[in-house]
Amino acid sequence: MYDKLFPPAKYTLPNGKTVYQNRSRAPFVILLVLLGTAASVYFTGFSFQVLFDRWQEFFVIIGEMIPPNWVHTANIWQPLFDTIKMSLLGSITGSLVAVPAAYLASANIIPSKVIQLIAKSILSILRTMPTLVTALIATFVFGLGTLAGTVAIFLFTIAYVGKLLYEQIENVDMKPFEAMESLGMTRIQAFRYAVFPQVLPNFLSISLFCFEGNVRYAAILGYVGAGGIGLMLNEGLGWRDYPNVGMILLLLVITVFIIESISEHFRKRLI
Repeated sequence: MYDKLFPPAKYTLPNGKTVYQNRSRAPFVILLVLLGTAASVYFTGFSFQVLFDRWQEFFVIIGEMIPPNWVHTANIWQPLFDTIKMSLLGSITGSLVAVPAAYLASANIIPSKVIQLIAKSILSILRTMPTLVTALIATFVFGLGTLAGTVAIFLFTIAYVGKLLYEQIENVDMKPFEAMESLGMTRIQAFRYAVFPQVLPNFLSISLFCFEGNVRYAAILGYVGAGGIGLMLNEGLGWRDYPNVGMILLLLVITVFIIESISEHFRKRLI
């Protein structure tokens, strides 16, 4: 059917032979994307009419946030520091635990297919679970507060860093690893001295990048009672106290910008 809809171009050479050009899959892919988009609009009830009629309401809320309530700044510092501490602790501990998880998931290090499958499955499950859902579950286990948020960030960091790290490990040069094993080192020792130094710069860069994202994620964990500045943000939006919300968002943007600038500086020096 595809050949009938999009027949391949053919050319006749001077010697009389006919040459067919390879068919492009682009029309088929574009058709599938258009069909998928149309189906999504239909099943989700998306309305372009509502979008065009109410898009200006977004700027009305922003206008009410300006100017922000500067007096509210004193109440924001502590929850903001809690958010940063949650992100930092969860990122550091999660990155450290991601190393053995990536080790167990690496096909060129672990000969057992079963261990690889289990490690990769755990990382996939943790990675597909939204951080907000993980934080909600953690609040039921550990109670309300920053501990639940830290656990949620910790689990997400393991999945994120572990996935990228084991892909790096599977692409390293294995000759030093094999040489150290032949000298009598254990597999873990050979990994420590031959493989991990090769991926260490990328590991640190990935961990820093994950920390940047975790600061933003931690800002909304307060919506499920996981502590941090998200709780104040949720209260401000609930009470329609937009000047206070504007002040919270302003400080949050400045904080994220500073952290991203520092992280980017160190990541450039690692590459």
